[in-house]
Amino acid sequence: MLHINDLTHRIEGRMLFDQATLYVPAKTRMGLVGRNGTGKSTLFRLILGDISPDDGDVRVQPGARVGTIEQEAPAGSIAVMDYVLAADAERSALLAEADTADDPHRIAEIQTRLADIDAHSAEARAGAILHGLGFTNADQARPCADFSGGWRMRVAMAATLFANPDLLLLDEPTNYLDVEGAIWLETHLAKFPGAALIISHDRELLNASVHAIAHLKDLKLAVWEGGYDQFQRQLAERQRLQMKMIERQEDERRRLQAFVDRFKAKASKAKQAQSRVKRLEKMQPIATQVEDPVAPFDFPGAERRMGNPLVRFDEAATGYEAGNPILRGMNLRIDVDDRIGLLGRNGAGKSTFAKLLTGALSVTEGRMGMHKKAVVAHFAQHQIDALSPKHSAYMHVLERMEDKTEAERRARLARFGLPMDRQETPAEKLSGGEKARLLMNLITFDGAHLLILDEPTNHLDMDSRAALTDAINAFPGAVILISHDRNLIETCVDRLWLAADGTVSPYSGDLDDYRRELLQGEAKAKDKSKPSGGQKTEQRRNAAAAREKLKPLRAEAARQEREIERLKGVLEKIDAGLAVDGLWEKDPALAADLTKKRARCVELIDTAEMAWLEAEEALEAAKAV
Repeated sequence: MLHINDLTHRIEGRMLFDQATLYVPAKTRMGLVGRNGTGKSTLFRLILGDISPDDGDVRVQPGARVGTIEQEAPAGSIAVMDYVLAADAERSALLAEADTADDPHRIAEIQTRLADIDAHSAEARAGAILHGLGFTNADQARPCADFSGGWRMRVAMAATLFANPDLLLLDEPTNYLDVEGAIWLETHLAKFPGAALIISHDRELLNASVHAIAHLKDLKLAVWEGGYDQFQRQLAERQRLQMKMIERQEDERRRLQAFVDRFKAKASKAKQAQSRVKRLEKMQPIATQVEDPVAPFDFPGAERRMGNPLVRFDEAATGYEAGNPILRGMNLRIDVDDRIGLLGRNGAGKSTFAKLLTGALSVTEGRMGMHKKAVVAHFAQHQIDALSPKHSAYMHVLERMEDKTEAERRARLARFGLPMDRQETPAEKLSGGEKARLLMNLITFDGAHLLILDEPTNHLDMDSRAALTDAINAFPGAVILISHDRNLIETCVDRLWLAADGTVSPYSGDLDDYRRELLQGEAKAKDKSKPSGGQKTEQRRNAAAAREKLKPLRAEAARQEREIERLKGVLEKIDAGLAVDGLWEKDPALAADLTKKRARCVELIDTAEMAWLEAEEALEAAKAV
């Protein structure tokens, strides 16, 4: 279906492909993975013929229909359903001709062909696709212009899937979807009859929907059988074998060199020594595929610690209009170290709930209690547009660190994961992943008690997603996570909440339960109080256990910090007593007693500070394990 032979291509002098080769057979679904910036989207442009390669060729089977999501989202007055139906060009052309044809033979041919392509069920098929992507029956009749850019991209995706092309090209399709849409797409692609090449960093999608993985690395394309987890295992095994081969080669090199060093001066062994010299010269180093590490994310916690609960809702309601609540009857509690995944279809109120926590909305009924000095950090994709486009990352940091030195600002930027050569780049010219890194670090710049992450993995590659997972698990505060990336949810959250039926409430099942309910057409569990038969995944249990292990260490550090503050308060009172004019003349016994108490207090502060330092070091060491 698709042949890429000895492809070589450069962009602005930078080599992206060097004699790369790839073959995608008919009816084969293949995932395309690789670090951000390696050229995956450029490969799609080469396949579509938008640009030409410097060398080599890209060939699609003659006559094959290629489907991809257009970069320009559909707009205008055309109804969503009509736009999707129009994507089947043959059906549209035949129906138009049927209205004007008068030749009986041609009319018969048209009707036969319409039956062959199942044209009469087209509206039902299009409706099923649109429903799976989150469009209600009423939405399907609305004009495309009524929807936001993200929803119009879903319309474009629906049109591409409905057209049922011979070769389907999808570039990060789940970036436009919530977890419910991602689950539907995963199931739909698993049944797609044609060939597909899918750029994605969604592990669950790749595990469930593709037959093979194409890995773009070091300017080459290599194909591995199976889904993403299988690809990872195979890649790790290859790296392990390569390291063994390198060890064996080094052992052989040392053995040969030892023989040469020992016998090169002896006439009787000269020939054998010379032979080993030649073998050493011909010995080629074994190439390795060890990945370069990605920069970590850094989410500092707030300096001041809070007690439980951090947030509490009692029969709380909220909305945008008086008397018309979006969410109501919420009875929830968020503790200082909670990890909560928020599920729910688009429009069910997840963003409304996030705005309530950030203070953008107020409670209209009931009560919401939150610590007055609690710091909430909120990341959402639309906030990326709020970055000053002409300002570099350094200028964004400068605004927050005006009284610091340049070295301190650069050091802080290094924690953002932006290399030196990108720190002066205007935000508008940063990649999506770089913008996301910058924004995440800016919103948590001064620390936070509660971190709300709304689709944080968009634009992040697999390695960056793993680094994000580590940062979330190391964050000392509470986390609310809204994401279509089920692997991220599984490895980071301890419990799930569901936005549905006009409220947010605890969900007793796990993601496997939720997936089954969605595929069965259930909007939510029929009985949330019924114990779930599903179990947490091993990753989720391990992540929860790791955080549980850190709890006593954090508690000890907090206890010592409180003790230091208490002792400093005592010291201030003693100093105030000693500062009374004429104390030594009026009451020398009291003055002497206060002096002794002051010395003892200073000693206790030193001891507490040492204990706090040891607790912090133990905590950092535990995080690193």
